[in-house]
Amino acid sequence: MSSMGSGSRGLFRRVSLALGVLATVTACANKPDAAAVYWQERLAAIVASPDRSAADRTNDVRRKPEQMLAFIGVRQGMVALDLSAGGGYTTELLARTVDPGGRVYAQVPRAPSDGLKTRMTKPALENASIVAQPFERPAPAEVAASGIDIVTIMFNYHDLGHLKVDRERMNKAVFAALKPGGIYVVADHSGRAGTGISESGTLHRVEEAFVREEVERAGFRLLAAGAFLRNPNDPRDRETPDPAQPKDEFVLKFVKP
Repeated sequence: MSSMGSGSRGLFRRVSLALGVLATVTACANKPDAAAVYWQERLAAIVASPDRSAADRTNDVRRKPEQMLAFIGVRQGMVALDLSAGGGYTTELLARTVDPGGRVYAQVPRAPSDGLKTRMTKPALENASIVAQPFERPAPAEVAASGIDIVTIMFNYHDLGHLKVDRERMNKAVFAALKPGGIYVVADHSGRAGTGISESGTLHRVEEAFVREEVERAGFRLLAAGAFLRNPNDPRDRETPDPAQPKDEFVLKFVKP
């Protein structure tokens, strides 16, 4: 059997080295990012917290909080403002996620509900406060002056229509209160093309393109659109889909440049 020539041996070594580098790169690419794994596990633990209410756990089935929190990108130490906080479902999730070191403000346009006040007594919400502020000035002056990292409005943007809120002023106020690079997340029940916000008080829906245009007009740039609550089979022609099925819901993530 003839021995391998020096040229062939050199080629073999080069090919072997290249394959080794490729294997290393592939292994690194397939290795889970430690930070991503940490946050995935932390968000799962937050949602599974034993002191969360049964009502919130029922709401989780539709709201998919782990995916929502991951999409928003909320982190420990951040300051968040939850617009139209209602009963505080999102406020509590944000408060748990920004802890320790963070702060959450639950905005309501008038006196808070008993449910929200009761929720605020939970130890997990010691870093959260209720702020009764008009939508057009949603953040207290001192909070806006120091800068906010994240603002959310969950499934209530459509209500601003029949409530006759000056949405242009509100979105500009949110823009001003956020730090550069700050995030504004709007999630809502999707309306049919061309309906705008006209069905806010009847079907409780709003057109996605309409929301995007209004928010971008305030200076925001669309960063991402979440697909985890979409249902393309929803006819979107009534408040409760027929046949019975989940609503088509959009989630838009904007950034302040």
